[in-house]
Amino acid sequence: MPQIAQLAETYFSQIFWLLVFFGITFFLIGRGMVPKVMGTVQLRDKQIADDLAAARAARDAADDQEEAWRERENANRAKAQALIAEAKAKGAAASEEKLATAQGRFDEQLAEAEAEIDAARASAMTEIETVATEAAQDIVARLAGAKVDKRTARSAVKKELAHG
Repeated sequence: MPQIAQLAETYFSQIFWLLVFFGITFFLIGRGMVPKVMGTVQLRDKQIADDLAAARAARDAADDQEEAWRERENANRAKAQALIAEAKAKGAAASEEKLATAQGRFDEQLAEAEAEIDAARASAMTEIETVATEAAQDIVARLAGAKVDKRTARSAVKKELAHG
């Protein structure tokens, strides 16, 4: 086989050119391009780390601001509740005062009405006694034919009204 016989003649030159091309490739890519790519990767990793640190700092600042806002909101809510309670207390006191004034007027009117009723009752009782006395005198005169004096008839009517 003639190819095997040529192998020895071309073997060394092929190995030489293989080493030359690998050397050139190593120096061009390994020493030229890879460090630039690695530098870019490191720069990108550093930028990502810096961005993450800035995001953490911003999140922490936002959390602090939120906590401060919550504290202010709670304080404002407490103040509002205090104002509402104070307004309710003032309203209740004003209502109590108005109710007391109205109750005083109603009690006064009730006392006047009771006095008028008592006076009317006394007047009515006097009239009833008078009418009953006259009726008793009339009835005794018609039924028994006897005449009863006013004083006796009045005492009998009072006695009956007291039992009645």
